[in-house]
Amino acid sequence: MRAAYITQLGSPDLIRFGELPPPAPGPHDVLVDVEVSAVNHVDTFVRSGAWRTPVEFPFVIGRDLVGTVVAAGAAATRFRVGDRVWSNSLGHDGRQGAAAERAVVPVDRLYHLPDGVDPVDAVALAHPAATAHLALFTHGGLRAGETVAVLGAAGNVGSALVTMAVHAGARVVAVAAARDAEYVRSLGADTVVDYRADDVPGLIRAAAPDGVDVHVDTSGRNDLETAVELLAGRGRIVVLAGLRTRPVLPVGALYLRDRSVRGFAISHADTAQLADAARGIGGLLAAGRLRPRATEVLPLAEAAEAHRRLDEGKVTGKLVLRVRD
Repeated sequence: MRAAYITQLGSPDLIRFGELPPPAPGPHDVLVDVEVSAVNHVDTFVRSGAWRTPVEFPFVIGRDLVGTVVAAGAAATRFRVGDRVWSNSLGHDGRQGAAAERAVVPVDRLYHLPDGVDPVDAVALAHPAATAHLALFTHGGLRAGETVAVLGAAGNVGSALVTMAVHAGARVVAVAAARDAEYVRSLGADTVVDYRADDVPGLIRAAAPDGVDVHVDTSGRNDLETAVELLAGRGRIVVLAGLRTRPVLPVGALYLRDRSVRGFAISHADTAQLADAARGIGGLLAAGRLRPRATEVLPLAEAAEAHRRLDEGKVTGKLVLRVRD
């Protein structure tokens, strides 16, 4: 099979495009003909070795795919040959990746693709939408009627956060660039604050005078000193980015009002959490409520170029690799 793979950790120049032996599924696995695979920042962390995780060389890169079942192990009875499927947790923790003509997916990491959903849309959303679901519900404990502050609301994760929060019956105060305000409002945000405004915290307070219940900063700046003061009693800050930030945490203001800071990395989510996210994502995809803002499709042979562009910060929207026509 053709695949994008590496034989050692390092720069995008080490990504090869060529032939590898096709994988064989075990009894708890499903063999998938891959149609498209997404490219994520976390894929570049694995490829470079910036984020350490078990890999076996030659190592197929990528974690997200949409494709068709061609064989299922004896214990993988939920899937039949011909089923359209998707996955978002390959390519790390000892699992080979998705950027190949065929991939083996453990049955508990594979989900049915709703009828009529565009495969490029689905694979582009697989990682950011799952991240958003985990942030809001698994770790943020969001409930209907609560208020959510989303910083970086126009990005891949941010726009999914806004869409999901609105769908769950929450009120959204979004922070984004002025040029993105109309787009973020179209997702259902109640208030959009320009991130370049002189007093962003003051504008958030004006929009949510009783405080916000869940605060998520997708930019990874993690200004906890400001965020804690924006919270309602028992409000939650969810941290999902900003590996090297070292913010000040105002402990008194945090614990005296039962507030909390909760961090997570999607790569550590268990299969039950990912399956719960997949159910939510599938429903929104089927209803046409969840769509990527912008995608660019490249051939699988250009996987190295896709990684290079991500490393250089030259990507707007989402890059998708087309494996099969």
